[in-house]
Amino acid sequence: MAGWFELSNSSDGQYRFVLKAGNAEIILTSELYKTRASAENGIASVQSNSGNAERYDAKTAANGKFYFNLKAANHQIIGSSQMYASAASRDKGILSVMNNGGSDTIKDLTQ
Repeated sequence: MAGWFELSNSSDGQYRFVLKAGNAEIILTSELYKTRASAENGIASVQSNSGNAERYDAKTAANGKFYFNLKAANHQIIGSSQMYASAASRDKGILSVMNNGGSDTIKDLTQ
């Protein structure tokens, strides 16, 4: 099964989205957006940038765990991954976003 986006509200009424892989695991989480339109633009940005390997910034956190950010052409972070125990797991996460990020399925959980 292909991945999908879930658009939801945070506890303070802002918007966020996650990208889920076909197994329903979250593979990318957005920042908080003040408006629904901004969150929808963020999803569109993932859809257009996720297939480009140059848009990923592989990182190591201070605690030694591994993660990545997906960036737009203007270098703004669109979404971030979870923390991974190994660089190899992080790299598989990047591949998963590359494979699922083009999905046009958006599940609206805001209602």
